[in-house]
Amino acid sequence: MKRFLFLTAVILAAGCSRNEIREEPHSAYTLVYQSKGPTLGYSPSSGVAILTVDGFAFKDLNRSGALDPYEDWRLPVAERSRDLAGRLSLEEICGLMLYSSAQRAQDTVLTPSQRSLLEKDHIRHMLIADVKDARTAAIWSNAVQALCEAAPLGIPSNNSSDPRNYTNGTANVNNYRPEPDGEFNPSSESDISKWPREVGMAATFDVDLMRVHGEIVSKEYRAMGITTALSPQADISTDPRWRRFYGTFSEDPALCRDLAQAYCDAFQTTPGSPDGWGTQSVNCMVKHWPGGGTGEGGRDAHFGIGKYAVYPGGRFDLGLIPFVDGAFKLPGKTRMASAVMPYYTISYGQDPSGENVANGFSHYIIQDLLRDKYGYEGVVCTDWGIVNDYEKVYVHKGKPWGVENLSPAEKRLKCFEAGVDQLGGAKESEISVEAYHLWEEKYGVESARERFELSARRLLTNIFRVGNFENPYVDPEEAARIVGCKEFVEAGYDAQLKSVVMVKNAGGALPKAGRLKVWEPLRHVPSGLSHWQKATPAYDEYPISKELLSRYYDVVESPEEADFAIVSIKSPVGHWGYITPSDGVPEGHYQPISLQWSPYTASTAREVSVAGGDPTEASANRSYKGYTETSSNEEDMYLVRRTREAMGERPVIVIVTTERPFVPADIEPFADAILLSFGVSNNALLDIISGAAEPYGLLPCQLPSDMETVEEQCEDVPCDMRPYVDSEGNSYDFAFGLNWSGVIRDGRVQRYGKKS
Repeated sequence: MKRFLFLTAVILAAGCSRNEIREEPHSAYTLVYQSKGPTLGYSPSSGVAILTVDGFAFKDLNRSGALDPYEDWRLPVAERSRDLAGRLSLEEICGLMLYSSAQRAQDTVLTPSQRSLLEKDHIRHMLIADVKDARTAAIWSNAVQALCEAAPLGIPSNNSSDPRNYTNGTANVNNYRPEPDGEFNPSSESDISKWPREVGMAATFDVDLMRVHGEIVSKEYRAMGITTALSPQADISTDPRWRRFYGTFSEDPALCRDLAQAYCDAFQTTPGSPDGWGTQSVNCMVKHWPGGGTGEGGRDAHFGIGKYAVYPGGRFDLGLIPFVDGAFKLPGKTRMASAVMPYYTISYGQDPSGENVANGFSHYIIQDLLRDKYGYEGVVCTDWGIVNDYEKVYVHKGKPWGVENLSPAEKRLKCFEAGVDQLGGAKESEISVEAYHLWEEKYGVESARERFELSARRLLTNIFRVGNFENPYVDPEEAARIVGCKEFVEAGYDAQLKSVVMVKNAGGALPKAGRLKVWEPLRHVPSGLSHWQKATPAYDEYPISKELLSRYYDVVESPEEADFAIVSIKSPVGHWGYITPSDGVPEGHYQPISLQWSPYTASTAREVSVAGGDPTEASANRSYKGYTETSSNEEDMYLVRRTREAMGERPVIVIVTTERPFVPADIEPFADAILLSFGVSNNALLDIISGAAEPYGLLPCQLPSDMETVEEQCEDVPCDMRPYVDSEGNSYDFAFGLNWSGVIRDGRVQRYGKKS
């Protein structure tokens, strides 16, 4: 045995053909190639050297001068994980069981706070949010890995990302969009492939396309040093009012199941690998177990006002389908999503013991159901901030629903008792150390070490599988070439086109081919509050820029000059379901979440809520019956109506950027054609309008006839509303859509259409 210190060597492996080994220096790291083994990568500044054993090269991560089992890439991952977990100090284990808050990769060096997370808290799971560009992200990732490699055991970081390959829904250019002349011209908007939002992918009803999406996006992630995707969101959006509808794969259990399965299988699989795992794999953290789309009244569980998930239809089981029959039952060799995230909500009334605590604290939801009944073997990571401090139901802070009065360490202990391996968005590993000692007091010293090592093994397994222990470094120039390359962008753009749903086309108003004259009215957005209760200023906009619109048509300044009009609006922006205390409302109260633009009074809502109660509330009844809600973008409704009046008999084309289902009655009678955009660029919409592409998408949800049917539906039951019927006699039901020939009735509709 000796240290490998020379640049190139040819070594005879015992009993085998020779193993050729050579080193290749890069600016921030060195690669060690070997013909009979994996490529190794290390930072010269970390102190790690290369060992040669039996003619093979290995990284001496702990600088011991000997090859330890966790450093031996020939051994099974389970054996390596067990060996390393046994070497970890208590502080290192507790750091491994933390997941950082969102970090910015806007520079090539780490911030002091980022260094503190890695060095002081021993965190090895970094969530990457904003990035400057692919090259910068790669350099930043390498800096993270070099710092981790320099630590005593050299455990690499498992960098992750929330979904990042989507347009903002109003983009005036699609990055690297193929121009009509066939040229491939980059714009400055982004350097990553752009796809429809998740529910837009669902609107394609195309499982094969989802697989292509996963294969491409995982390559872009790996190029930037990202090895875990905090996705997919496999929740069934059974309540149409839920704010996170846009991130789901529809309200249909079967469609959600198939899309989640294809997504995870594509992301996690390295082609040709014996067990499916390897250097092209990206771990999937599927969310949110056991389904987060059933919040009472559609309220969101990021706030205490939405802490309860309810099941008035008795269909708790439906929310499990995309997980147990989809993400946990992959056709490929990786077998199941490697991690899962429980949602913030309390699954009200489901625990046979009668306990009502958030899923991340629930032994029944995690240990009894997820692990024991359904055999889940991977990492369980809480949603972000559930162990953090809590203030009031309407304040966005910690989310310890059901255990608000426990101490910080007791909250963490409760999670670990439930079967949680990792705390999302948490730091201060010393609090987890305190929770460890609470476990010792309650269950004994041996039990504490065994329990925490179990989580450490699971977490280390996911880092070993993707090859980070051998080589966590990425080439910044290769990242710049791969991320947002022509092939990937064109695939994303094709998916955007396929996701657009046409629900109305009276008199063949579309397509509008040729050099026609178009008028786009100015859209006014009044001031208001965001979902996070931050003030938003008023502004005016042309949703489609005149520069882009002029590529397709002659843009005119008045309706009198126009052959047709395009009106771009957003689905109703209902508020969050609560009126905060003020001078006029000293105690605050619950409020309906409206899916219509015009004012709505909840005269048929429940007298008494299914669930309720909070340490800061005087009453457990969360009913909002009798209260009135007005969507903050009510002006969009009037814009459509004014445009209809101004255009007379000439066609009015309405584009609705759809973040959740809506009641069409406020706008449908005033439109000749209606297109639904689930987060696509304006280029794609104009390609549909002009006839360059044909509508292909189908409704991934019902569009309700009115708010009364929304109140009548059960939060946990899909497709249980009366769909809206338009002036053409078409019912806006699940899986409905039009193309140029009329109603689409292809195999997708036959497979996933509403069952009687």
